[in-house]
Amino acid sequence: MAYPTKLLGDDETVVMEFRPHWSRIFKEIVLSLAVLILLVLISTVFDFDYRGWVVAALAVVWVLLVAGGLLRWWFTQHVITNERVIYRAGVLSREGKEIPLEVINDVSFSQSLWERMIGSGDLLIESAGELGQSHYRDIPDPEAIQTVIYDAREKRTLALEGPASPAITRVQQLEILARLHDEGKLTDQEYEAEKKALTEGAGP
Repeated sequence: MAYPTKLLGDDETVVMEFRPHWSRIFKEIVLSLAVLILLVLISTVFDFDYRGWVVAALAVVWVLLVAGGLLRWWFTQHVITNERVIYRAGVLSREGKEIPLEVINDVSFSQSLWERMIGSGDLLIESAGELGQSHYRDIPDPEAIQTVIYDAREKRTLALEGPASPAITRVQQLEILARLHDEGKLTDQEYEAEKKALTEGAGP
């Protein structure tokens, strides 16, 4: 379910959107497989009266124990745009939170050994003002998401600073490239290529 374009600003674009990691619905997946196996056995192996009632009972159990969790997972959205980080959740009742990129001070992630193995983890966003800390659990590949947010924040900061002299803009961009390289978010080859492109684009 894509984020509705009608909720975006005039110049706002979606950088990335994703649901929580599949581990959030691990219990639901296991129970669904168990119910499916039982239905197959009842339909093909076991022959007894009242099979219809048993199938109906299994369907009720699936709805009560599984359907709700799957729907909550499906209707939970994390969206990163060029202006903000958005969280939306809920099926009938809805809740949401938005963090402007320009107020984000720090983004950190944490992973247990098991979470590293399955590619999941938690993300903590610290922002200025009343927003404080926002903790998001079961994020797929949280280290990559951290990089995406930092990159979007840097671009947003440059955009909000407005037009400046080309020399100042190039200096700022070079500083950003150097910082991303020092943090390991750009390889040596990517850093040199980006720096060369900025330098050559500057003209004489």
